[in-house]
Amino acid sequence: MRRPTIADIARRAGVSKVAVSYALNDRPGVSEETRAMIKRIAAEIGWQPNSAARALNGARARSIGLAVARPARTLAVEPFFMELISGIESELSPHSFAVMLQVVEDHARETETYRRWWGERRVDGVILVDLHVADPRIAELEALGMPAVVVGHPSEAGTLPPVWSDDAVSVRETVAYLHALGHRRLARVAGMPQLLHTRLRDRAFTEVCAELGVDGAITHTDYSGEEGARATRTALISPAPPTAIIYDNDIMAVAGLGVAQEMRLDVPGGLSIVAWDDSPFSRAVRPALTALTRDIPAYGAHAARTLLSVIDGHTTPGYQDQPARLTPRASTAPPRTP
Repeated sequence: MRRPTIADIARRAGVSKVAVSYALNDRPGVSEETRAMIKRIAAEIGWQPNSAARALNGARARSIGLAVARPARTLAVEPFFMELISGIESELSPHSFAVMLQVVEDHARETETYRRWWGERRVDGVILVDLHVADPRIAELEALGMPAVVVGHPSEAGTLPPVWSDDAVSVRETVAYLHALGHRRLARVAGMPQLLHTRLRDRAFTEVCAELGVDGAITHTDYSGEEGARATRTALISPAPPTAIIYDNDIMAVAGLGVAQEMRLDVPGGLSIVAWDDSPFSRAVRPALTALTRDIPAYGAHAARTLLSVIDGHTTPGYQDQPARLTPRASTAPPRTP
């Protein structure tokens, strides 16, 4: 099956290819009756405009780029990204825009990808994720002049509009809740330390633990279940093990629950567990995990909507979403007294 062409339309309509081009591009030179006939035939045979040719003519690519510098194996099981992409798609689809997703090795490759996409006119803009402290990608995108939106805190977004939520509020709520239950030794199994949101969560955790007189330890990981399990095991065999652990994603929290069960440690009596990002994983295990809940698809939709506005030439300050809210379930309880 070959792709229908303008020549096919011209042959069926009995007109020249020039007349077909005029009609399909809504240019003068053909009668309204002929224009309607040509468009009807184009729809019947399934003709679509060639995106490369449209790009050369200065038309929009009608796609946005999303490059992710994470291992593909981690990305495949990370509920956050799958839900974020579903939200982006839900906003783009009614506008006939598509998402061009590419997994890259590092920021240097990511920047090369942006330059290539923009130079080849393959995307109309990009959504930047996993914002780092002093992130070099910000200056690169500003220099390119490519429409871009940052999913991350505005403190490191430069002139690019951010879509973000205040993670410090969520961390403080969680630590205060565990403190109210009677926990005095907490651990935080965090993501990668170079990520800005990890740094902001670390800072909020350290500050609120100091304010409440709680011992708080932080371990950084790559978000994988393997490292989440290893961090949990290390914490639980320490001389002063935590009575509650807060995980930066639910993959690690589920792995941590498995380690507790492996060590015959009751959850929540012997250990309370809180997971960040409330995916179906958190509700499918037993006990169901207390989680920090946010509408991730809506977060993605806000990012896509903001980017479409930038592509249309509008100036926007960005969008601040609601912070994740604590949803208590069966994995948290007062610590068992010795």
